[in-house]
Amino acid sequence: MSKIVLIHALVLFLISPERCTDNQKTTPEQKQKLTQLRQEVSDDLTGNILPYWTNLMVDNENGGFYGRIDGNEKVYPQAEKGGILNARILWTYSSAYRVLGDTSYLRIATRARDYILAHFIDREHGGAFMSVNPDGTPGNTRKQVYTNAFFIYALAEYSRATGDKTSLEEAKKIKDILEKHAADREHSGYFEVFSREWERIRERLIGEESDLTEKTMNTSLHVMEAYANLYRVSGDKEVGEKLEAMVRIFLDKIIDKNTSHLIPFLDRSWNSTAHIDSYGHDIESSWLLYEAAGLLNDRELLEQTAKASIAVANAAAEGLRPDGGMLTEKNHATGHVSPRRSWWEQAESVVGYLNAFELTGDEAYLEKSLRSWEYIKKNFIDRKNGGWYSYVSESGAPSGDKTGFWICPYHSGRMCMEVLERVKE
Repeated sequence: MSKIVLIHALVLFLISPERCTDNQKTTPEQKQKLTQLRQEVSDDLTGNILPYWTNLMVDNENGGFYGRIDGNEKVYPQAEKGGILNARILWTYSSAYRVLGDTSYLRIATRARDYILAHFIDREHGGAFMSVNPDGTPGNTRKQVYTNAFFIYALAEYSRATGDKTSLEEAKKIKDILEKHAADREHSGYFEVFSREWERIRERLIGEESDLTEKTMNTSLHVMEAYANLYRVSGDKEVGEKLEAMVRIFLDKIIDKNTSHLIPFLDRSWNSTAHIDSYGHDIESSWLLYEAAGLLNDRELLEQTAKASIAVANAAAEGLRPDGGMLTEKNHATGHVSPRRSWWEQAESVVGYLNAFELTGDEAYLEKSLRSWEYIKKNFIDRKNGGWYSYVSESGAPSGDKTGFWICPYHSGRMCMEVLERVKE
């Protein structure tokens, strides 16, 4: 018999003892659907996603992993090796080893960890480079907080999976450098981009719309995610305090009080500079925010976050289409909706609405999660060459690279592992 395993079950039981995701509250039909979902994502993770990246991305000539494979399965050995890509590979395979116990995943995780420590970490100025050249020499030496957050997240996960103390210490060092150079001590939060020497640069790197933008929801989300994992592994009091501050920033500053959408771009004082609703980030943040709050042993904060999580998931549902696909974003100033669908938004929809089902017991959320998975199966899984497509059109035509600077196994792999951990046999 299967059941949903509640995150921090004791705390959640105290908050809501009538939750329908308890084994005795989940109906036989729901259990059957969850069991099928678990089996299908397990098969895709172990038979498709991880083998694709293991077989095609390992760079045996220069070390590490290739930087790009295009939509025709052509490998580009001379492509730059992105920090975000490499950190996410490290996180994915570390987590896969932790969840599944397969030592073949540990070998890839260790390869990623060793390459990162040897080539991406700046031993002179601290932090991690945005990219390295194909031969491992420094490429783009900017220090982007978003990129550095992913190295914290990934190194902490490797330590979580293996007990490796060196990786944990390296994650702490990056956290320390962010706190020293990137933290806004007047208005809280973190600035975005710096030179190699940690001099601040006013540069748009993740879709900022205005020169007034000094902080972004996206960077804030992944700093929170990184600190959550670091706190989970280290138990460090200071990290816990920083994590709580990030949760409260989302509750007080980033979630729009009128719409419950996230505000993507903000000035230094947390005033909106944005004109878009990002549906994928809405649904992703809905569960990451709740997960982060669940680590803090604060019942009142967790209750507040649970309510916000559901409100944000409901707002994200504006982007759901009848076919189960999740749209990218809407410009609420012009009304324009981007019709192309991305792999990561679909994966986050599966987890986000499963999390909402866990919190409420409302079967409508479970159906949203299952429809998202059905859409992925029909449109994103490459049945011929393996892996997932990165983008599909409104009609279902695939496009874009299969792997690249931003295109990684993290969203798809994490979705599978979240289901595996939440739905236990």
